[in-house]
This record gives sequence, structure tokens and C-alpha cells, in this order.
Amino acid sequence: MLRYVTTNPGKVREATDYLGSDVAQLDFDYTEIQSPELGPIAARGAREAYRHAGEPVLVDDAGLFVDSLEGFPGPYSSYVEETVGIERVYELAATEEDRRAAFRCTLAYCDGEGFDASPDPVDRDDRTVAAATGPDGDEGDVGLPVKLFEGIVRGRIVEPRGEGGFGYDPIFEHNGKTMAEMSTDEKNGISHRGRALAKFAEWYPERSTAE
Repeated sequence: MLRYVTTNPGKVREATDYLGSDVAQLDFDYTEIQSPELGPIAARGAREAYRHAGEPVLVDDAGLFVDSLEGFPGPYSSYVEETVGIERVYELAATEEDRRAAFRCTLAYCDGEGFDASPDPVDRDDRTVAAATGPDGDEGDVGLPVKLFEGIVRGRIVEPRGEGGFGYDPIFEHNGKTMAEMSTDEKNGISHRGRALAKFAEWYPERSTAE
């Protein structure tokens, strides 16, 4: 059984569309480290979740990256949405000539075993391994490689439009529509999480068969 670590049942439903019924929700509050990139955040969460569950786990981290704002809000998207609001992010982007942006999602998979070389990156947490040689090293992370799968949907920042979706959906336009103007099926068809899940779903059956 694959445990999808999330408090959002919608993510699990989306995952089952790609992976079938062999997915179950795991509500586990892992440590969200500070990082300018999604990969290390998701990888750390996957390691913690695997140690907690003792079963294969999948953790995701996602964010909105605005090109002209040097990737802001990026991994801090949830915090910025709650504290600043999406209208303010639009106002910041509106002052720039370049309004290109991307929704990015990184899935992190950990089952306690190593991975063969492949086009998809593997986070072996070398910095933690090095730190473990010192008195403050977290030895629990050593030897837990994590495989990462990234999904990206590109678009641009626009004035808020649409009544659907959530988060930054009203200010993110893709192919002439904001995410908030799309139906659920339309949005799922191009979503960053869906694209990451599609990559994972192509790889995972071979992994699960070998176990």
C-alpha cells in the first residue's frame, strides 16, 4: 500500500486517478524545512513520513513561481497567501513587464530502499549524511534516498478572474483561462500535480512489482 501524506482528500482522489486503488491517505504532520526549492522540503517530509509509517510514502510540495519576482512566492506560497493575500501578489507582478509564472509540484517517494540511476533526480541527502558525523547529526535520515518527480504548468499572472478553484487559481492564466475559470476536469487535465503524478505513475508499477 502506498501512503499519500496529506490532509487533503482531494489529493488522494487525484492520485487514485493515476495510480488506482493502491493509495491511502496518511495524515502525518512532518517538519516543513525552509528552502528556496521544493525538492528538499518534500524529500525531508518523505523521510520523516517513511520512518513514521514503515511503508512506502509519497509527499508533495507545490508553489507558484513568478519569473520577474525571482520565483517568489515559490515554496512560501501557502504562507504568503495566508498573510499577504493573492491580490497583493498580483499587484507586485503587475508592476513588472514580464508576468510569466509557473505552478510547480514536486512529489517525493521513499520506501527505505535505494534507486537505480534514471532521468528523475534522487535526493540522497548528502548534507545530512555529512552532518551525521558530528554530534548534532540526525542519523535517522542517513541511508534514506528519495526519488523526486516534478510537474510544471506554465502561464502568466493576471487580474483575479473566476469563481472556482482555490489559492492562486484566480490570478494564474493558462491558455486564456485562469485556473479559477476552469472546470475541475479541465484543471486536473493540466495541473502541475497531475503532471508529476503522471511521471510517477509511469515509473511506480515497475517498482511495486519488484518489491
